[in-house]
Amino acid sequence: MSAIPPSRTASVAEPRRVSAALRQKSRIAEQENRPDSKASSVRKGSTTTTETRTERRTVDERLIKRTRSPLKPTEANGSNGRKSRDAPERPRRAEEVRQEEASSQAQTTTWSPQATLLPPSSSAPLASRISIPPLSQHAPASVQPPSLAGLDLQRQETALIEDLLFVLMGIEGQYVRFVESYNPLDEKSRYIGPAFKIASGLDPSLRDLASGMLKTATQYAALEVFVETMGREECGTVNHALCAAMRKLLKDYLILIAQLEHQSLTNDGFTLHQMNLHLKPTGHMMTQLYSLAQEVLKENSMLGDLLEDDADQSDEFENILESLREGRDTAIPGKKTCKGGAVLRLIARRLQSSAGDPTASQLLQTLLREASRPYMRMLNEWLHHGNVQDPHSEFLIKEQKSIRREGLQQDYTDEYWEKRYTIRPELVPPHLEGVKERVLLAGKYLNVVRECGGITDKNRDLSNSAEVPHTFSDARFLENVSHAYAFANRSLMTLLLTTHGLPARLKSLKHYFFLDRSDFFSYFLELSASELRKPAKHVNAAKLQSLLEIVLRQPGSVAAEDPFKEDVKVTMSDTGLTGWLMRVVNVQGMDTDASSLSIAYAGGQGSVGGGKDEKEISGYEALTLDYAVPFPLSLIISRNTLTRYQLLFRYLLSLRHLEVLLTQSWMEHTKAPAWIYKAKRGTANSNEVAMARKVESWKRRAWCLRARMLCFVQQLLYFCTSEVIEPNWNGFMGRLSQAEEAERGGNVEVHGEQAKDHAVNKTEKEGVAKRTVDELMQDHVDFLATCLKECMLTNSKLLRINSKVMSTCTLFANYTSSLSRYLASLATPSPDNSAAPAYDPAKLDKLFSILQQYEDHFSRHLKILLDALNYLAATETVVFLGLCARLSMANEGGAGGGPAGPAAYE
Repeated sequence: MSAIPPSRTASVAEPRRVSAALRQKSRIAEQENRPDSKASSVRKGSTTTTETRTERRTVDERLIKRTRSPLKPTEANGSNGRKSRDAPERPRRAEEVRQEEASSQAQTTTWSPQATLLPPSSSAPLASRISIPPLSQHAPASVQPPSLAGLDLQRQETALIEDLLFVLMGIEGQYVRFVESYNPLDEKSRYIGPAFKIASGLDPSLRDLASGMLKTATQYAALEVFVETMGREECGTVNHALCAAMRKLLKDYLILIAQLEHQSLTNDGFTLHQMNLHLKPTGHMMTQLYSLAQEVLKENSMLGDLLEDDADQSDEFENILESLREGRDTAIPGKKTCKGGAVLRLIARRLQSSAGDPTASQLLQTLLREASRPYMRMLNEWLHHGNVQDPHSEFLIKEQKSIRREGLQQDYTDEYWEKRYTIRPELVPPHLEGVKERVLLAGKYLNVVRECGGITDKNRDLSNSAEVPHTFSDARFLENVSHAYAFANRSLMTLLLTTHGLPARLKSLKHYFFLDRSDFFSYFLELSASELRKPAKHVNAAKLQSLLEIVLRQPGSVAAEDPFKEDVKVTMSDTGLTGWLMRVVNVQGMDTDASSLSIAYAGGQGSVGGGKDEKEISGYEALTLDYAVPFPLSLIISRNTLTRYQLLFRYLLSLRHLEVLLTQSWMEHTKAPAWIYKAKRGTANSNEVAMARKVESWKRRAWCLRARMLCFVQQLLYFCTSEVIEPNWNGFMGRLSQAEEAERGGNVEVHGEQAKDHAVNKTEKEGVAKRTVDELMQDHVDFLATCLKECMLTNSKLLRINSKVMSTCTLFANYTSSLSRYLASLATPSPDNSAAPAYDPAKLDKLFSILQQYEDHFSRHLKILLDALNYLAATETVVFLGLCARLSMANEGGAGGGPAGPAAYE
């Protein structure tokens, strides 16, 4: 329509009068120039031919110019030029006629608007390809119509009605034209719509009536551009459906214009006032459509008058990367986009604000119903098949296809479950705002079941199915979401608990990582002791793996009957436990995000917070276990949760290893000659007796320190296993068994079409009461987080103090053999070997100094630990009160510890 010429001719009878006058003048001139009869007869024949050609040319020119341009054309032929009636007619020379013809032809050439077919430049299938016509303001003055001031009222009304019929379709008329500021080549001007002006000289009453109708003309032209723009492929299917609904309404509008034209041609009593009354209801509809289109364009930043909001640059960057990975084109006019759920949200908001206008409400309800159909197709596909069919990124669920389940074994952040499918908050329609989490979980659950081959009707066509709703106005809309969520949850819970045996997997993890019934592990530590004493970088992991497999296959071992023993692997960490935990706690905390776990587990550049350097850690400190978990159990036992299992395992292993070292120290204290030798009374002088008593006092202090350390380690190990892990484990397994029983006895039919209302309500109630997969995952994470917290592995202060106490105990246990040698070197036997050995006082004083340092370090750090535990028991958790009571036993005796102190050994 935009290619129709901008104006029309004022009269079609005038060329006939001009043609007749020119023919008469031509005959007179030929008779005067050629007087002979023969020439006269020739001139008659020539005149007849000229008249015939002139008449034919005039008719052709009138038809062509009526079709190409409604403006009054300048006469192309000099013989057809219009002449003033008052001027005297005189013969014209052939040279003047040729000059006038050339001048007329040149003027006609400069104003000959033609419509051309442009090459395709838009992805919209119904976009116009006709060139934009020139504006009437650029037309020469010779083709302008007569002034309205010279016409009477009736002729003005007739001319104005004829113009308005064109203007209402976006075409300029003779007296109603675009304003000078309108530029049809400017995108923003076309989106807003052209403003029209009426020529001067029109009656004021007619001008007032016409001015109201010109708004409708502006809105129609803008809507035509909007439908063409938003019909492009990258704008999304929701915008396409909205444009299709608008196109139907615009078609009805054009039918009304055609009916008004028919009235103007056939009804002599048709007036401008009647035309205005006929356009009133349609004008209201066009106003609603125009305001909606303008709001959509503003949200797409196509009008350029919106302030740019602060957007999440990282999220925008991720969207661009994802689009590039998938090979999609992200280009769309403007920086912001309004498509999909955002368009539905906009229409719903306008529908809510127009509650007092029944006509506008009905119109917006129609638009919302039609625009929501493609969105509902995507929603049904997600709810019932677990697929995201969203090529234009307009659905509320965002799929990151680059995150695949093959990377679950290296996923320390639960990226597959948390980031593979996420919600786009800006694309959630108001109808789904309250159930968006259920929509997300239903599709995620069903997607897992589908990947495991648990869906049999995945090829079912839902687009034409009567079982599912297809618009938001359907009464079964929310019921469809609830049913799909209940079915998906039930299917995945059955798959996890029954098909893949999740409880048995968890019990297997407890045996290996929490050292439950760990006779096999004690045997493994004995076999690999020589290898584990080496520095971590020199340990042969393959040898340790073979030793573990031998131990696990021992017929008498409790692990021999475990069907999952093949999934246990030995790995060596490059980072000490304390450094790893301190890095995690200092960066983000244990319960917020485990992203730093991957950094620490992959091997950092050094321990933090008092731990040893990674080059110095032994095989015992670097030893950890790994566990292979198949899909879909890897969603519950993810790499993130498995890392928490490994942290607890390494902590328990350090306590168990320290207990073994102190036990070996006790064995040496009871068997080494230097420790069991006692000087006999009466066999030495008083000085030697005093020295011997001093040595015995030192031994008793060393034994007491060893006993305190062993008490500390045993009480701490007992607390972590029996008072932290075991009760929390029983609670977690109790919730898991409840979910398993609910799945066995609570089968709910969720796809019955003829279900009554009370049956549907019962189904929904049961679905809410049943345990969900996400609740199960959260229970598992909470269980591990509670164990880590109550084992003092998430508080940086407790972690540092506990690490220092255990380091002191380890140094003392490892130094026992050195103390034995030093104790043996104190005594120098007498020459006759009959008397008691003589002790070197200097060496004895040094021995007391060494022991005093161990006592001071252990007592001081243990007291700080007890004070910190008492404070945390009063402020955070009362679980630490029991640990304080147990560890206070290790603080009795020694330097500043009990009521007697070191003097008790004198």
